[in-house]
Amino acid sequence: MNPSSFRHDEPAPGARELLRVFHDEARAPVPLGTAARPVELDGPVRKHYDLDPAGHFAMVESPDGLGDDPDALIARVRDFFAERGQRVEWKTYDYDEPRDLAERLLAAGFEPEPPEALILGEAAPLAEQEIVLPEGVIVRAADSLSDFVRMRVLQEAVWGADHGAFTQALAAEWEAAPHQMDVVVVEQSREGPVLCAARGEYDSSGFTGLWGGSTLPEWRGRGLYRATLLHRARLGLDRGKEYVRVDASPDSEPILRRLGLHRVATTTPYVFDPAA
Repeated sequence: MNPSSFRHDEPAPGARELLRVFHDEARAPVPLGTAARPVELDGPVRKHYDLDPAGHFAMVESPDGLGDDPDALIARVRDFFAERGQRVEWKTYDYDEPRDLAERLLAAGFEPEPPEALILGEAAPLAEQEIVLPEGVIVRAADSLSDFVRMRVLQEAVWGADHGAFTQALAAEWEAAPHQMDVVVVEQSREGPVLCAARGEYDSSGFTGLWGGSTLPEWRGRGLYRATLLHRARLGLDRGKEYVRVDASPDSEPILRRLGLHRVATTTPYVFDPAA
């Protein structure tokens, strides 16, 4: 891996340094797994997955490249998850080695999903900005399981699918490791609907991961998602996190860049699904 190979055309000063810090702090260290979700090394590949093959999480990364025989290593990883019958995502960044990693994954049966922008920035300038919301609307950190029940209603209204398993798993993670996650809701009252929700996640790096972000259609364009970004940056600073990171869709990227954050790379998931 060589972040100096930095491929995205980003003119903003400091973008290269942000990418270097991100790689050194967030990607290079091997993450700690758990008994239920181990991290295993296969040469330079990190396999992070639910031990129960029916689990929803299986992720592969190779921030240090793929060595001298990348095709054999890719095939071995693919076959490992094929034997388990488990869908897996290989998360790539456009500066990863080898340069033709995407083509090699395609040849091995992995399918690309829509690319996202890797957006990075310092948390303090973000946190200093004023939160402006419609009258009577507030943003706060979730503090009870009832918030997750209301979030499920929001998710299903936005995405049109059953999100019971997802919100239950999210609530369980939040309860078990509150030092690793803040969930943020925007609402008019605790008895009414959640209008927008998102989460901030923390690891050993100096970054707050700004994940999710769902807003009821009738409330879009009124600053709710922006409010969750600013509030999560403040929560992260309270935990000593100096930076923020986002894998941004085309819809959210313009909002993030207007707030002063920088697009530093493109990240594309390649998925192998044995059931497909």
